[in-house]
Amino acid sequence: MSSEDHKYDVNSVEKNNPDVGVHVVADGRHQFDVASIDLVQRRLKQRHVQMIAIAGTLGTGLFLGSGKALSGAGPLGALIAYALVGSVAYSSLCSIGEMTSHAPISGTFPHFAARWVDPALGFAVGWNYFYTNVITVPVEITGAQILITYWDSNPNHAGIYTAIIIVFACATNIFGVRYFGEAEFVFSIIKLTMITGLILVGLIIDLGGSPNHHRLGFQYWKNPGIFAGAGLEPQHVGLDRFLGILSVIVQASFSFQGMELVAIAASETENPRRNIAKAVRRVFFRILVFYILGIFITGLIVPYNDPNLLQSTGTAAQSPYVIAMTNAGIKVLPSVINAGVMTSAFSAANSFLFCSSRILYGLALRGQAPKIFARCTNSGLPFIAVAFSSIFALLALMNIKSGGATVFNWFVNLSTVGGFFGWGSINLTYIYFHRGMKYQGIDRTKLHYWSPLQPWLAIWGLSWCIFFIIINGFEAFWTFTASGFLTAYINIPLFFALYFGWKFMKKTEVWKPEEMDFVTGIPTPEETEGPEYPPEGFWQKLAEVLF
Repeated sequence: MSSEDHKYDVNSVEKNNPDVGVHVVADGRHQFDVASIDLVQRRLKQRHVQMIAIAGTLGTGLFLGSGKALSGAGPLGALIAYALVGSVAYSSLCSIGEMTSHAPISGTFPHFAARWVDPALGFAVGWNYFYTNVITVPVEITGAQILITYWDSNPNHAGIYTAIIIVFACATNIFGVRYFGEAEFVFSIIKLTMITGLILVGLIIDLGGSPNHHRLGFQYWKNPGIFAGAGLEPQHVGLDRFLGILSVIVQASFSFQGMELVAIAASETENPRRNIAKAVRRVFFRILVFYILGIFITGLIVPYNDPNLLQSTGTAAQSPYVIAMTNAGIKVLPSVINAGVMTSAFSAANSFLFCSSRILYGLALRGQAPKIFARCTNSGLPFIAVAFSSIFALLALMNIKSGGATVFNWFVNLSTVGGFFGWGSINLTYIYFHRGMKYQGIDRTKLHYWSPLQPWLAIWGLSWCIFFIIINGFEAFWTFTASGFLTAYINIPLFFALYFGWKFMKKTEVWKPEEMDFVTGIPTPEETEGPEYPPEGFWQKLAEVLF
């Protein structure tokens, strides 16, 4: 389909709904049109975008965290939790994918929230999401450093390894988006190869193909069982098992965190509408295969009460796949897996650093962050935003000292609920976007990507995000600690403080459908999409399928 087919006929829209001004131009103080100062360049190619979408933020949350999920909820409980969180992640990606297909511009969903819901919401979402991502960078760097202890457990070397990882992660981003894209392309291939290999090895072990030739089948679903309790209500087994599933929600969400990275990179992507559409359509299969199938296989090969699952080593020894291989007599692979997981942790840190710097850059473009963060090099790198975001990577050094580690863990817990606010805001913004498009007579089906399940997907995602935010720290009501309660729920008043603070300071209002601006500062498909050439020959066709 040519880009001409996706161009909106504004005149016909005005005729269909003469009471609505389609060319709504918002007040200049909202700075919707920043084309003259937005200097990032479209340097990410199709293969970069597709691999980032499939595996960009796969990190320790999936490879190591699945064991914690299994011990916390049991095989079926973990599967339910991952499937539920996966459905929310998918609904969020469908929502941001459709909005990005209309407006592939810098600022991404915080700007969409400011543009179609309320400028104050965009401010709150942007700073909340910046914090959530920038604090996840040292988390993943720390994870990569701990993985190195699998080979070198000398505590005196921890600072050196951490510093080296920080330098490489920052350098990859400072060199520019092209180098970031190439690095993530390679890392994503490694991660996909590893998770595919782990699933296959797990299946072989389950079917009795390991050296001990012991067929497992579904025996661990029978003994010790399909659900594990949270240990909070031992007298009420059913309730305790339900609480076990709830306890895994946060862990599962950390595994899915950052899937929206592909949309955040849209302003630096070649043919963004076409490539983002293709990436979003494939994410459903990524969730189904790598997350749902992965956690299902995990529940087949390791019992949830295996004592090794409770050892938080942070290395591959904690992975349920390594535990299963060790039990099955496979000796060589654990070290290989540790290397692969270390690569994935570094890659995730790399991706979250990119993400946080672009969110900060988008806020600065529209006057919601200091203007200095909007400065770019001649090659289109927002170097001040990248440099400022990179400073937070140094927080990983806090883990070297035991006292600092406690404070660092508070930071980590504070950022957990930030991801739910991000997903919830994406879905809320989409509901407003859908209503505004419908009111102004704009045909969504002419977009490069649109979902026939909308707006119900967005309603589903928003509803569950609100639920997740509320139950995030439920364990504090059984074993109460002030620090545990605060780290679980302090983000709620912080978010609303940002929202109402900007609202009162700038006197913003919620946009009505007839006031929403779907035109200003948004490039047409003719401006962003190049000609599409059909693949020729075997290798080009294979690349088209894969990338």
